[in-house]
Order: sequence, then structure tokens, then C-alpha cells
Amino acid sequence: MPRGRRGFRGLWARVLTSVLVLSLGFALLKLQVLDVRDYALVAKENRLRPVPIPVPRGTIYDKHGLVIAENIVGYQILLMPAPRDTLLSQLSRLRPVLGLTDPDIDIAVKRWSRQPNLPMVVKSDASPGVIARLEERRFLFPSVLVNEYPKRHYPAGDAVADFIGYVAEISEHELTLPEFAGYRQGRQIGKSGLERQYEKQLGGEVGMRYLEVDARGRIKRWLPEQLGTPPIPGQDLQLYLDLDLQRFVEHIFPKKMAGGFVALDPKSGGVLAFYSNPTYDPNLFVGGIRTEVWEALQADSMRDGNEWLPLLNRASGSAMPPGSTWKLAVSAMALGTGTVKPEEHMPIPCTGGMSYQGRYARCWDHAGHGFLDMVGAIKNSCDVYFYQVGIRFGLRKFLENGTRLGFNRKTGIDLPSEQVPLFPKSYESYAKSQGYQPADNQVMSFAIGQGATAMTQLKLATIYQAWARNDGKTPKPRMVQTDSALEFTQDFGVGPAQIDVLRRGMRRVVGPGGTAVLSRLLKWDFMGKTGTAQNKQGSGVDHGLFVGMAGPLGKEPEIVGSMILEHGQHGATASGYVANALNFYLSRKYGQPFDPYPTPRDRIAHNLPWDYSITTTPLIDYPVEGENIAAPPEKVPTKTPKPTATAKVPAPVAGTR
Repeated sequence: MPRGRRGFRGLWARVLTSVLVLSLGFALLKLQVLDVRDYALVAKENRLRPVPIPVPRGTIYDKHGLVIAENIVGYQILLMPAPRDTLLSQLSRLRPVLGLTDPDIDIAVKRWSRQPNLPMVVKSDASPGVIARLEERRFLFPSVLVNEYPKRHYPAGDAVADFIGYVAEISEHELTLPEFAGYRQGRQIGKSGLERQYEKQLGGEVGMRYLEVDARGRIKRWLPEQLGTPPIPGQDLQLYLDLDLQRFVEHIFPKKMAGGFVALDPKSGGVLAFYSNPTYDPNLFVGGIRTEVWEALQADSMRDGNEWLPLLNRASGSAMPPGSTWKLAVSAMALGTGTVKPEEHMPIPCTGGMSYQGRYARCWDHAGHGFLDMVGAIKNSCDVYFYQVGIRFGLRKFLENGTRLGFNRKTGIDLPSEQVPLFPKSYESYAKSQGYQPADNQVMSFAIGQGATAMTQLKLATIYQAWARNDGKTPKPRMVQTDSALEFTQDFGVGPAQIDVLRRGMRRVVGPGGTAVLSRLLKWDFMGKTGTAQNKQGSGVDHGLFVGMAGPLGKEPEIVGSMILEHGQHGATASGYVANALNFYLSRKYGQPFDPYPTPRDRIAHNLPWDYSITTTPLIDYPVEGENIAAPPEKVPTKTPKPTATAKVPAPVAGTR
């Protein structure tokens, strides 16, 4: 019995030993044969660390090949992946060397926690001085990696911020957007302006390299580049913009005044200049902007009565009442629909104001202008004339025609965040927004650029292209040069003869007795229209606007410029800056000597001699006779319609010029 028991135990021992041997053999077979690839990959991942290679963004050039946005060498400081406590200990030791703050460390740890298998970005944009201090102590930080990368740089800085935008690290929210599918944490993307609009073309594709580390995570060596994935650089862009003109506009723009400036090429719709003041340096955002700088840019402050918001784009992102610059759009609409003939005089003379439907509306000149035709009305900016143009349309028809011409649509420029113009889509929508049935006399406000009308400077410049050209059409404004066909967004239905009427009126604005006579240019065919927009907020000082165009004498206009000076008081103030900008562009284009003081206003301000005859000598195409006819027209209306019972009668209108 004992021997049987021992034999039984021996049998089970042999069976158990056999099972263990077989299990061990199978485990070895699985480890060395069946799963060799998986375990090799795990071993490789423990030995190798992936390091994303930032991709160089495409370079952006102006029309002459000057660089607007480029890439320079930047430095990132990285920590190899390790347990959280180890990383915190290393950050504590790095603090005095790199000048890290508590917020810097918090941001680095938070960013790393989203992808702990990748190196921690300790400093995104380290200065050469910081890198030098770190290299002196390299032996103390074996897990620290200094990575060179293509850093975005804007040579023109403040001058280009409002259209170029800036780049910064992609946010958690942006990573969820379809347009950024495939992007990873830490990547730099365009946040605004052209950088955002053309992110897919400019951004390229990020590459990947690998580092070999030991069991403690210390860096041993870079693996050959061919074992990684090379980055694919972004595409370059060439703009219509003239960088020299852009810099000149920034130079002459009154620094204590807020406002915007846009210049267009009416043949192509290309944007030649695009500036907003106050502005900011887009280089501040590259690599991460400091909190105090960001808060200062966002702060709602006042300077000399101006609301000072550097991040507000006053060229295309802010709409203002157009004032009397709107009278050219009304004139073109009237000519295109046959509502008014150019030689026709309005039946009611301007005596400083007029009444209609129980509403008295003033002209800006309380002395009055008498009987005027369209050319004289544009020159004198006569409100009473344009009140009557609006009355001929009637409020409903005026709004219908304005909507047909796209007064309430964006220009469609290839820039994000364009402000939608303010103009009622219909009589019904206007009545709904007002909460009452509007009287027909409210068309008087619309006819002089007041009421529910607000335009960006880009929109005004786009509209004025219609009579800078010879076909009454407005090309869609474009920043980037492409091979796509020219696209027109408006057609006023006016031909060369009617456009000539509008141009003669605008020439008179800068001619003898015009509202912008001190901004006249002798060397170029310069014309335009002043505007004064009422301001009922803040300081209450009116805004000054001017939209003008210029070209060689006897030829078509080659540049359109639009400007607003918030609290500028009068459009004549803005006209001088537009004249200077257009003179600069044309002088360079035609190789003419540049005169920095080309207008009477400039020469008077700098105590320079000037020809007094320029305010009295008639311009080309400037017939003085017949401008103000005292004799009344054949028919003068004796009765005017009365307001309906449901209509509210607004307060008297103050004229604009």
C-alpha cells in the first residue's frame, strides 16, 4: 500500500512536471515565434520616443515678391516622457535655468497629460539666451531635448496684422472641428486672417523623428531621418497687396485716431492695402502670447475719445454709417434704374432743409444750395437733393433696389470674420425690426447714408469700383492671386456716359469750392467723396470718411481708396490721407518722383510754398457754368403725401456732407 501510494504521487509529479514544461515551452514559443512582432514593437516603443517635426508654413509674398510672412529658426525645450513625479522634479530643477513661472509649469503639465507618450513641451519659444544657459548645464539635464523648428515671423509686424492674422497652438476645441481632422496637440495653426483662411495650403503636413533612450529615459541618440516621416512644407502664396503701400499707409495714419483704410485695384478686385488702427504685432502670438499682453490687447479702453480695441478690424470687421459717401451709391442706383436723369434738377430747391410727410429734414449747409443737377449735388453734398432722390424711389422700392444690388451682403473677400453690412432686406423686415409701420419719409435718412445703414470700409471701396471701371460692375475683392476668373458681385446698370457724370461730380469734390479742395492732386486725376457720419455714442464727435480714386490724367482710375477716421469730425480730414496714399502708389507705379507733401493741406501744414491757383483754376472736365441754377424747374409739386395713421414720425434729420 505504501508503495502504491508513492507510485501514485510519482505519477502526478511527472504529469505536473510535464504540464509545466509544456506550458513553459509554449510560452517561449509564443514569445519568441508567435508574438515576436508584438513584443518587438513594445521593446521598440520602450526604447524609442517619437518627436513630431514642426512643418515649415508656406511663405506669403506681396505682389512684388516682398516677404510678408516667413519662417525663421525657433527653439523648443522638451522633456522626455517619464512618470509625473519625475517630470515635476525635473521642472523644479529647470525653473531657475529657464525662468519658468507657476503658470508656465501648469500649462506644460496640462498639455503633456493629454498625450503622455510624447515629450513634454516645456517652452515653445525659447530665446537664444535661454538655450545658451541650458547648454552650459547640459550634463545636469540628460532628459532635456532642444528642438529647432521653423518659427513664423512677420517682418512688417504691426503693419500687416489685420489681414495676415497670426499663428498659435491648436486648442482642445479646435481639435474637435472637422477642418482640423488629423491635427495633433501642439501643432501651430492659423488663428485669424490669411493664416486661418488658407491654413490647409499654408500648413503642410507634420513629420516625425525618433529618439533612442535607455531604460531610465535618458537620451542616447537620434535615429536616422529615413526611419521617420519627413514633413511636407506648406504652399507659398502671392498676394495682390503692395507691401510698400501698406507700410506707407501705416506711416501716415494718425496714430491717436482709430480707423481703417482699404485700397483696391478696380480691374482685378485685388486688395492693394488693408490697414486698421490701432493694431498689434502678430509676432507676439507666435509660440504663445503672455497673459498680460493678451489681456491688454482685449482691454476696452479709451484714448483721446477713441475706443481703443487693437484686435478689432476696422477695415472689414466693423461697420459704420457711410454718411455722404453713400450718395454716390444712391446716385448710381438712381441712374441705373432711370429714376433720375443726370441733367435734371430736383423740383424743390435747397434752402437749408425741406419738409416731407410732416417731417423736416435739414441740409448740412443751412444757407442752402439752390437748384442743383446731379453733378452739382455730388460736389456740394446737398442733402435736400438726395432727400428728393430717395422720395422718388419710395421706401419700399429703395430697399428692394438696395437689396438687389447687395448692399446687405458681404463682399466675399478671402478673409474670415467679415462683418455683414447693415441694410434692410425688405420693407417688411425693416418694419419688423423697428416694431412699427415705418413712414415713407424715412427713405430720406437712407438716401444720405443714415438710418439703418452701416458699411465696412471694404464694402465701400468695393462699391466704388463700379464707377472706377467703365462698366458699372464691382469685382469681388481678393487678397490672394489665383487663376480663377474675375467674379462680379454687383452691377449698377450704368454705362460710360452715366459713369462720367459720377466722376465729374467727384472731381468737383476736390475742385474749387468742393468739400475736399485742400486734398487735390495736380499730377493725377484724383476724385472722391467726403462723408460725415453722426456719432451718438462716446464723445459724440462725428466720424470722417472719404472714398476716392485716382489714375493718370486722361486715363481710367487705377486705384480706389476708402478710409474712416473715428471721431475725425469731417470727411475732408480723411481725404488728405487717401490722396497721399494714392499719390504714393501711382508715383511708384509710373516711376515718378515722390512728393511727400502733394496736397495744399500738406504744404500749408509744413510751411511750404504752394500754388494758390489750384483752388480757383477749373479742372479738366469741370464746367463751372450751370452748376447752381436759380431759375425753378417747370414743375414744382404743390402737395406731398401725408403719413399713414400707423406710422411714427421720427425726429428731424440732420444732414451729412
